[in-house]
Amino acid sequence: MIPRHDASYLAHRLGEYAEAVCRHYLSNGRRQGNYWTVGDVRNAPGRSMFVRLQPSPKGPPGKWTDAATGEHGDLLDVIRQSLGLVDFKEVADEARAFLAMPDVESDPRPTTKPPPARAGSGEAARRLVAMSKPIIGTVVETYLRGRGITTLHGTTALQFHPHCYYRPDDHGPTETWPAMIAAVTDLDGLLTGAHRTWLTPDGAGKAPIDTPRRAMGDLLGHAVRFGVPGSVVAAGEGIETTLSLRCALPDMAMAAALSAAHLAAILFPPNLRRLYVIRDNDPAGDGARDSLLERATDAGIEAIVLSPKTEDFNEDLRHFGLATFRASIADQLMRRDRIRYLTWAA
Repeated sequence: MIPRHDASYLAHRLGEYAEAVCRHYLSNGRRQGNYWTVGDVRNAPGRSMFVRLQPSPKGPPGKWTDAATGEHGDLLDVIRQSLGLVDFKEVADEARAFLAMPDVESDPRPTTKPPPARAGSGEAARRLVAMSKPIIGTVVETYLRGRGITTLHGTTALQFHPHCYYRPDDHGPTETWPAMIAAVTDLDGLLTGAHRTWLTPDGAGKAPIDTPRRAMGDLLGHAVRFGVPGSVVAAGEGIETTLSLRCALPDMAMAAALSAAHLAAILFPPNLRRLYVIRDNDPAGDGARDSLLERATDAGIEAIVLSPKTEDFNEDLRHFGLATFRASIADQLMRRDRIRYLTWAA
């Protein structure tokens, strides 16, 4: 008898319910004869991937091939890729939950599978970003537009994952929610981490969970970047705060450091001459501002603080509207930057 904790056993059991697995994890596809067709293993719309639903001389149910890429695998791979899971234990737990199987210990025998990425590591972040897709036409776009953020060109650092894994705590049950995935990179563009914002299925707001935002990987000094850093850059804490300023100044390079502490430690591009510090109106924001101003001055960089009228720039944008928000920003810019970045809106 195949051990219950063996990967082959889980794949075999999933194959017995191949169509149900496809309907759940590959919901953008549909049945065609004895196959389920979909765009790819990450559940993109399309027809290039075929999942066998019935036993045949070619193999057991659950085996799949992507004709466009040559990828192939079983239903455990479908679960891993469609949910963005990064180690086999998570995949096995999800498979058992789908099959309503009791929990068991992992198979201690050697495996040929790639070693699991340590939770929260840079490698886990890289795998998660690789499993995600562009935000246009997804609930991430819906979420951002609902917060008044409509300037979305040049936001390739943001991605969408339809079923991002979420664990409330070390012992709580795992859940999956749609998520905005933000790539954190260093000054050379190397991905060092990722930030997740879990959303409701319709994109109307953040998911109703205890911590709808979490970061992973190597964050210190790095940021989520929009545009190519040049001699003028704006840097802030949050993604939405930074994107709000970008609605007023769409051609200025910007960076979101993800927290006040990380903003204070953000690394400066070598050609940076002027830094606009996007301040949040709270004690942590004031502390980040002061630290960053001191570091910039010591590095010979001109630093200018941009302050919101309310708690942060996203609240300003939503409360006052883009035209008034843009005018309030214009008053805080250097004259040469008003000419350079605001003439399009005149």
